[in-house]
Amino acid sequence: MGFYAPAQIVRDAREHGVAVEAIDVNASDWDCTLEPSPESEGGLAVRLGLRQIDGASQAWAKKLISGRGAGYGDFDALIRRSGLSRTQLQQLADADALRSVGLDRRAGLWRVRGLTDAAPTPLLADLPDLEPVADLPALARSEHVVADYQTTRLSLKGHPTEFLRARYAAQGLVACAALAGLPDRAPVAVAGVVLVRQRPGTGVVCFITLEDETGVANLVVLPPVFEFHRRVIMGARLMAVRGHIQKTHEGVVHVLADRLYDRSTDLARLSQPDLFQNALARADEVVKNGPAGRPRVSPHHPRNVRIMPPSRDFH
Repeated sequence: MGFYAPAQIVRDAREHGVAVEAIDVNASDWDCTLEPSPESEGGLAVRLGLRQIDGASQAWAKKLISGRGAGYGDFDALIRRSGLSRTQLQQLADADALRSVGLDRRAGLWRVRGLTDAAPTPLLADLPDLEPVADLPALARSEHVVADYQTTRLSLKGHPTEFLRARYAAQGLVACAALAGLPDRAPVAVAGVVLVRQRPGTGVVCFITLEDETGVANLVVLPPVFEFHRRVIMGARLMAVRGHIQKTHEGVVHVLADRLYDRSTDLARLSQPDLFQNALARADEVVKNGPAGRPRVSPHHPRNVRIMPPSRDFH
């Protein structure tokens, strides 16, 4: 739908009573589809398609669908009948798409990592996989939500900023839904995941859409502000902005940005709950010295955690 990000469309559908179902190896097509649902407005739910998985290809999605038949009863059936490689199965596990075969994200990744890229031979094709299922600790909901955004650009389980709301409120950052109630020209500070950046031409206004758990904020960035904050604007996945409310005669609300800040490390910390909750200092994240005495940073340091795929940018 052109300018609108998938997360915006899904949010709008759910706010209007339309059920949206997760990507699943036994139910999803390449494109999003409709399926019967008595709980959904109009009796139909939207099933997210495999194309929503970052890095997925239509070619391997077609193999998955053609091998499905009456359904993959378990993980063993999936690996034997789908013809997918270990990398492709890992993409499905990463997207938490294996729940109908009894595996959540962490359990699915565990099973996939025990595979090789070699396809099962015909002689062994009907033998069960006797690998025991490990007793893995459950992922925190914040970890699931961030991982969803990393792999599919949206989450049906929640929103990253809901886990940051208390901290953001203490810092004077309001929720997106509160912007409509503020008067024109009022000073404001807000934060959200960057969904869309639009800059129609060189030297003109840049428009940015931020999303939090309550809604979206539309930013207007004038050329001098854009040039001063170019690195933040082009690179941030979670952004905070300070500016002023700008209301049109039609009642549309924008935030005219004065200062923009990259808060992407907040997302990385959500994917490491212990690190986030304990608020470790940078010095606590250095585990030992590397070559030539330089500090070696822990792999769990926020800057080493993959944040999420890029936003939808229009120029």
